[in-house]
Amino acid sequence: MSAAILPASPPADSLRRKRFTRSEVDRMQELGIFDGQRCELIDGELIDKMGQNPPHAYAIQRLFAWLIGLFGPDRLRIQSPVEVRPRDSEWSLPEPDVAVLAETGGDYAKRHPRGDELLLIVEVADTSLRQDLTKKRDLYARASVGEYWVLDLQSRRLIVHRNPEQGEYQETAIVNEGDLASCAGHTIAVRELLP
Repeated sequence: MSAAILPASPPADSLRRKRFTRSEVDRMQELGIFDGQRCELIDGELIDKMGQNPPHAYAIQRLFAWLIGLFGPDRLRIQSPVEVRPRDSEWSLPEPDVAVLAETGGDYAKRHPRGDELLLIVEVADTSLRQDLTKKRDLYARASVGEYWVLDLQSRRLIVHRNPEQGEYQETAIVNEGDLASCAGHTIAVRELLP
C-alpha cells in the first residue's frame, strides 16, 4: 500500500465555525446543556470559563476588597453579565471579573447593567490576556464603559483603558507592579492587587 500525501491543513482561522446567538445560548441553558459549567458568549463564540486557579481567585478577592471600601457592596458586581451596545448584544454577553456601577439604583433585578452605566470593568488575565486586550476591550469600548482595566498576572502589570469615543478607547496606559493605579480619585499600588 502506498502512502498518500495529504494536502496541507487550512489555517485554523479559516475553519468554519458555528456562531451562537444569545437566544440560542439561553435556550441551551434552559435545556440544561451547560449545567455545572460556566460559559461566556463573546462574538458568537462560547468561551469556557474554567475554574479559577488560586492566583486568579486571589486577585479578584484583592480587587473586591479595595473596591468595596471605595464604593460599597451595592455598586459592585463580581463575574456577572453586562450588556454591550445593541448591535453587539445578539452575539455577546460578557461576564467581567469585576464591574463597578456608576450609581446605585436602576432596575438591575430585571436586566443587566449597560456599559454606559458602569464606572469600571476589570478582567484578571492569567491565560486570557489576548482575548481581554482585543475582543473584550473592543466590546467594552463600543458599549461606552468609562474605564477598563486588565490585570495581567503573568507580566505583573495593569493595563488601563480610558475615555471611550466612537467605539475605541482614546487612552491606554501600562501601570507596572511598583506604580500606583487610580480610579475615581483613589489610588492603589498595583502590587497590592497581585498574588
